[in-house]
Amino acid sequence: MIADIEAGVAFTRNLIGKDRLDNRVMTAMRQVPREKFVPRDLRYAAFRDGALPVGHGQTISQPYIVALMTDMLELTEDSIVLEIGTGTGYQAAILACLASQVYSIERIAALAEAARQRLADMGYDNIEISCGNGYQGWPEKAPFDAIVVTAAAPSIPPALLEQLKPGGRMIIPIGLPARHQELMLVTRDKLGETHTSSLLAVAFVPMVDDY
Repeated sequence: MIADIEAGVAFTRNLIGKDRLDNRVMTAMRQVPREKFVPRDLRYAAFRDGALPVGHGQTISQPYIVALMTDMLELTEDSIVLEIGTGTGYQAAILACLASQVYSIERIAALAEAARQRLADMGYDNIEISCGNGYQGWPEKAPFDAIVVTAAAPSIPPALLEQLKPGGRMIIPIGLPARHQELMLVTRDKLGETHTSSLLAVAFVPMVDDY
């Protein structure tokens, strides 16, 4: 898996603007047992560099994309992170290795509860999961140093922009299902001005707005 991530970085280096990912990110990718976050009947494929179905029409992202999205957040040990789309909890576990606190929102109650139990059983004590609408963010816990969105929205949700700190970074896929999607890096400068840049084409499940 690590070799596949490194190969992915090498292949896309002109798009992502770097030749390697942060060592802390790669260490987290080595340490978190990915096989525990995929269905039992798919564990044989856990370390392949591809997305896998996890039920309820959702997927766990390919390792390269998980690593890249995490790297682009430039987390520190003091970072407070919001994740939209908990799924099985794999991305949250990676984030928890690098940040002070992770807040994660999952709209599907069964996935949220399963991820909550799985992460607790594995000893992650700096992750809090809520079942709700990711388009609204988590205003009670805002502002955030970083936000990662693991489903594709047609545009950047305004509530998430409002909850991103000046100096913060957001990584989010933008686009429609079965059409072109781009992984976007969103930054807010110290004055609160927003800047966006496109990294590469991706394919994510849609981000659903229950309202």
